[in-house]
Amino acid sequence: MSASSGRARPRPLRRALVAVAAAVGLAAALATAATAPADASAPTPPSGWTQVFADDFDGAAGTGVNTADWRYDTGTSYPGGAGGWGTGEVETMTSSTDNVALDGNGNLLITPRRDASGNWTSGRIETNRTDFQPPAGGRLRVQARIQMPNVTGAGAKGYWPAFWMLGAPFRGNYWNWPGVGELDIMENVQGLNTDWATMHCGTNPGGPCNETSGIGNTTSCTGTTCQAGFHTYAMEWDRSTSPEEIRFYLDGVVFHTVRANQVDATTWADATNHGYFLILNVAMGGGFPGAFGGGPDSGTEPNHPMAVDYVQVLQSSGGGGTTPPPSGGRDAYSAVQAESYDGQSGVIPETTTDTGGGQDIGSLANGDWALYKGVAFGSTPATQFHARVASGAASGVSGLVEVRLDSRGNAPIGSFALASTGGWQSWRTVPANIGPVTGTHDVYLTFTSGQPADFVNVNWFDFGH
Repeated sequence: MSASSGRARPRPLRRALVAVAAAVGLAAALATAATAPADASAPTPPSGWTQVFADDFDGAAGTGVNTADWRYDTGTSYPGGAGGWGTGEVETMTSSTDNVALDGNGNLLITPRRDASGNWTSGRIETNRTDFQPPAGGRLRVQARIQMPNVTGAGAKGYWPAFWMLGAPFRGNYWNWPGVGELDIMENVQGLNTDWATMHCGTNPGGPCNETSGIGNTTSCTGTTCQAGFHTYAMEWDRSTSPEEIRFYLDGVVFHTVRANQVDATTWADATNHGYFLILNVAMGGGFPGAFGGGPDSGTEPNHPMAVDYVQVLQSSGGGGTTPPPSGGRDAYSAVQAESYDGQSGVIPETTTDTGGGQDIGSLANGDWALYKGVAFGSTPATQFHARVASGAASGVSGLVEVRLDSRGNAPIGSFALASTGGWQSWRTVPANIGPVTGTHDVYLTFTSGQPADFVNVNWFDFGH
């Protein structure tokens, strides 16, 4: 509902539970929170999961990647493979630290450059390992925390950053795509605030997997755009389900699932009965940008890197360990969408009225709560909490948004007070200090007020150092 609506908000009647709400310092609290730090460590694996690969990209500024883990793809094709990397892209890939380098702050930067003659260079790296797949009856999770090149509009024309996987049989052959499988965990073009996730398989063109488009879906980054901030992009390949399925996530929320029974058994087996390797690259031009306005031109701005905070691969064996939350392991330092709760009381999901805002949880009053399982804080303590909130509460109505760990009965580790922000869709990002937190925890948002009336909506939240 709009901020100016005078209609009553629909909600169940409830008993008024008496509590004391601190409402001091609201003016200071209603400041925009700083973005999460760029140097967050790969999160601690949830119970039942084992880390089988990780790179936090720690190292001196201006140095290359660890070649024990990664190899550089250079030129305009694989040896003997299709030109333009098979996609029509126009850049030349290099191993130069002008294009692929650590920034000294725990990030990998892949940066497209343009020379005086208008020629583009960029970077593409892939893991040496090609054995990433779930065990029989188990699961594989591949994730990375990434900020896409921070350029939009005409300056972004032709940009094509990606985090993806190719089936191991492709290496050394280079002509057996798409039958050997491709899993695009994150693709983006033209600086749009859009995350594409796709599985490629079968035959090209057409076939059971609708090539060259593949079986895909999209979603938008919220909190900050994909270009303006870091977000966590993940794929979970699950052999513990029947049928087997591959799920794609943005900031811990699943938005695309491909199941084995969507294609014939031979197509699925050809795409999945082997390991995969991981790829990070920023292409310029090619078929995908071409479908959304074309490749780079004189107005395209060079020198905007894709920043990668970490890459992590987790494995869970069949029949053992604790199942992660339905929405997957959550990164404390990326926006957790409020509507992605694992349990709740008194919560009503609703669609926001602002563009790209997605959903919020509304009708929140004294005694309500929402649970978010498996939030990974890593080994560096989190000391800040931020939430995007709105309130159309009447004059004199206020309350506390509280953070509790592992049990609603535990004392809050932090909170902030909120009164009216001017409307139920008039959003503010509010920061709060919290006691230091490491490891992986279930997070409860609890809502406490001295009045029975609704006092807050929540769109998303995250944590910071």
